[in-house]
Amino acid sequence: MSRHDATELAIRLCRQAEAVCRYYLSNGRRQGRYWLVGDVRNTPGRSMFVRLVGPETGRGACGRWTDAATGEYGDLLDVIRETLGLVDFKDVAEEARSFLRLPHPKPERRREPAPSGSPEAARRLFVMSQPIHGTLAETYLRGRGITNLSGTASLRFHPSCYHRPDELSTTETWPAMIAAVTDLSGRVTGAHRTWLEPDGRSKAPIDTPRRAMGNILGHGVRFGLITDVLAAGEGIETVLSVRSALAHMPMLAATSAAHLAAVLFPATLRRFYVLRDRDPAGDGARDRLVERATSAGIEVIVLSPWLEDFNDDLRLHGIDALRAVIVPHLVPEDANRFMALAA
Repeated sequence: MSRHDATELAIRLCRQAEAVCRYYLSNGRRQGRYWLVGDVRNTPGRSMFVRLVGPETGRGACGRWTDAATGEYGDLLDVIRETLGLVDFKDVAEEARSFLRLPHPKPERRREPAPSGSPEAARRLFVMSQPIHGTLAETYLRGRGITNLSGTASLRFHPSCYHRPDELSTTETWPAMIAAVTDLSGRVTGAHRTWLEPDGRSKAPIDTPRRAMGNILGHGVRFGLITDVLAAGEGIETVLSVRSALAHMPMLAATSAAHLAAVLFPATLRRFYVLRDRDPAGDGARDRLVERATSAGIEVIVLSPWLEDFNDDLRLHGIDALRAVIVPHLVPEDANRFMALAA
């Protein structure tokens, strides 16, 4: 991409500066002519400020940001790169075009196809998908009682994602919710696909409506920046259900019981909430995590649903009942810290 094209994208983003901040820096808030947040990786706080008003280019341009704590600075393309953990600028440009709903330019040369199921194929699938808001993926989650979708940049939507039951079957396409699986550094290592009905009201009527691709083991779908406290569960819907009650607690969906048992712990983690599914596989993941985390000197607290999982609790009993199940088991300082922000 030429410098001219990059400048044009930055200008178009600056015209929607507040919308960009609300989407990619969802842990911040507007104050006057600025958007305040902790840093360019969407940490809660106030040390980074983004100009929401100003000329399109030059001194004081809208969309320009500075982190007073670190001295970092940049534009909204840098915000997209850092919040999604993108490395290749082509991927940053693709994401910006998707957000702006711009047509994608024809490639200058043909890119070689990534091996099927590889981390590179997963990254390309995520980049080719679109933000979740206003899509069938949002319809699907709201149908499962999940209405708080702030801070869900790790989830996207693809209108016609390939599905092939086995090597002997014909490839089909279905709309799908696409989730980025990332490692501890935030780099995309895989993707999780949930194929949906054409109206988005439920999962597609196929034998395997959920599948992961890429490098999943030890990683997960992340919501929020993990520091000292983390809650983790198997499914995306399970984790988002608990997040409805604890909107600012960092969380991770491991995509399966086996992958939950193998989740890697950040060096800063000191307390780990296990969002258990009430089945034998969930019990096994719980036991393995308790053993691993305890050996690493991390405090472990297991949260158990009334029914089979927390999404069942949310859908059948509502958010207040879900909070009643969760809150008594939280460490008091975590209840004060995360419940107050979620109110």
